[in-house]
Amino acid sequence: MVAVNAQIIKSLKSRASKGRAQVMARVFKTGKGEYAEGDIFHGVSVPDQRVIAKKYYLQSDAVSVSELLKSRYHEERLTALFILTHLFEHAQKKGAGELYVNLYLKEIQYVNNWDLVDSTAYKILGPWLEDKKRNILYKLADSKNLWENRVAVIATLHFIKKNDFADILKLSEKLLFHAHDLMHKAIGWMLREAWKVNPGPIETFLHHQASVMPRTMLRYAIEKMTESKRKYYLNAKNHTFKG
Repeated sequence: MVAVNAQIIKSLKSRASKGRAQVMARVFKTGKGEYAEGDIFHGVSVPDQRVIAKKYYLQSDAVSVSELLKSRYHEERLTALFILTHLFEHAQKKGAGELYVNLYLKEIQYVNNWDLVDSTAYKILGPWLEDKKRNILYKLADSKNLWENRVAVIATLHFIKKNDFADILKLSEKLLFHAHDLMHKAIGWMLREAWKVNPGPIETFLHHQASVMPRTMLRYAIEKMTESKRKYYLNAKNHTFKG
């Protein structure tokens, strides 16, 4: 084991809680047939993981992160991803972020729960693609892997914050009938964030799609709207939209 990883794991275990581990196993759906079946936990809080990642990231590199990402323990993978994010951001300031983006994509099979995706996709993949072709997002969206689909969608949060909605609108339409509610929630969340930046394009999208989109996706998308507007979209199946 890479020496720094031994220190990281020791630090994580020192903050572990069996009670929290049991709660986390339920929250992250680790039971038989659930989306994270078999995942295991130390029981370490996210704030503690962030502190550990910040402490050790300058001692880490691509090799140590790759090793830690392969851990059976959820918190070790998440801490590895927090470290990877720090390394990417540090390198990107010098124009050298590609190494860590490539590592992220190479090891994406270990980015295998919603918190792992949501903590990293818009902080690593989003910034990297800001001034580049974004074909990788559509490749990930076409994957049969739920988490890769979610990476594609959450990565767009970086663009959304810059008033760029092209990809979230394309991906929302592409994945509108995705089978998993975690994707409905992710897409609805991103549409809501886009609406908060600029309501017009999102309301135009909802004008055409609200009547057919999954209910959870719609509810997430309209959460911050006025009550009257929420009711309008929730009753979309009864409307005859024009235009």
